Amino acid sequence: MNVRLPPLTGPDDEDTLFESLSPAPRLLMGPGPINADPRVLHALGTQLLGQFDPQFREYMRQTMALYRRVFETRNRWTFVVDGTARAAIECAMVSVIEPGDRVLVLSFGRFGQLMSEIARRAGGDVTVAEAQWGTVFDPAQVEAALAKTSPKLVAVCQGDTSTTMAQPLAEIGALCRRHGALLQVDATATVGGMRLPVDAWQVDCVTGGLQKCLAGPSGSGPITLSERMAEAAYRRRHIEEGLRTRDYVAGAGPAIASNYFDLAMLMDYWSDIGLNHHTEATSMLYAARECARIFLAEGHERAYRRHALAGAALVAGIDAMGLRVFGDRSNKMPNVTGIYIPDGVAGDRVRAALLADFNIEIGTSFGPLHGKIWRIGTMGVNARKDAVLTTLGALEAVLAGEGCKLPRGAAVDAARAVYQQAEATAA
Repeated sequence: MNVRLPPLTGPDDEDTLFESLSPAPRLLMGPGPINADPRVLHALGTQLLGQFDPQFREYMRQTMALYRRVFETRNRWTFVVDGTARAAIECAMVSVIEPGDRVLVLSFGRFGQLMSEIARRAGGDVTVAEAQWGTVFDPAQVEAALAKTSPKLVAVCQGDTSTTMAQPLAEIGALCRRHGALLQVDATATVGGMRLPVDAWQVDCVTGGLQKCLAGPSGSGPITLSERMAEAAYRRRHIEEGLRTRDYVAGAGPAIASNYFDLAMLMDYWSDIGLNHHTEATSMLYAARECARIFLAEGHERAYRRHALAGAALVAGIDAMGLRVFGDRSNKMPNVTGIYIPDGVAGDRVRAALLADFNIEIGTSFGPLHGKIWRIGTMGVNARKDAVLTTLGALEAVLAGEGCKLPRGAAVDAARAVYQQAEATAA
């Protein structure tokens, strides 16, 4: 078999291998990850504990309780999956989708495509309903797809950063219940930045990430499961051989294909049973706990208003600069904005100049939008006035250097005006 492996280069300078880490002080204004809150970074350095130390088990219970409040749910099965946000998505799908199960994916961007791929790898019979990139689904489209496919599971992103669109969800949970389907929502890019009351909207599973609106590092995936979703996974409970006791009885369903992403075993691990599974990522649990604590201390509505204000200010600046915002503005994510790259401008060169000259990172794009738009994130600790104004000023300067004719200073002035108006209204 002749297989060509991808190229792999070594470090640029071998002499630096043994130096202490000292990265440049980047302002991460892309679609994620973003800069972590200093309090979260401090929590990461907390003393390690064994996974069955009574103190640590209490921290696990506290983390569950905090994320119930984050997700506005009473779901017992609310915890974190060790791994990036994608780990939580895959954990839910591989544990609930049995070979041949019908799955409906509502896709309006790259991350809808990701959910489709995971569902297929789990053995699902997948139907993909697609909305044009830059748009979302209305309830009638969703109901028609449900009636046509009769799925066990419906999967959708709340906010897809690839297109910067946000799917309205308030009616979809009830539609899924009416058609006997479970609803799984990927809220990686929106948890902490947009409303998602899990119980009120009848969502069966929500997965998230820390590295966007919750202002933490990537590496932990919060998840919450309704009783229906938890039962669908737990009926497939198969304890690994090295942990079985004489009274062990296997679940009625087929064993979950993944050991690490086995929700049934994770439920046993997080439950009062405390059945051993993996070694909990101690420092990441501390980070996840701190992210939730900081968000709840600020309060849901204040956090959502802060993200919406930062997004509105950025858009005002982009408009004032004479650039065009991508997609349907009525369904745009508040915390990520797509911007058409002006004709004749090399998008990657602008991004490189922002990084080299201003230490600011903004995002490129994927698929049909590759090379057509930039994506700027305003979330977590970066959803604040100085970060927005600094980014707009830097972008204007770089574009002027590329020969773009811009009304100099207009972008920062327009964004400041949005903040000043909000401050005057609040007073």
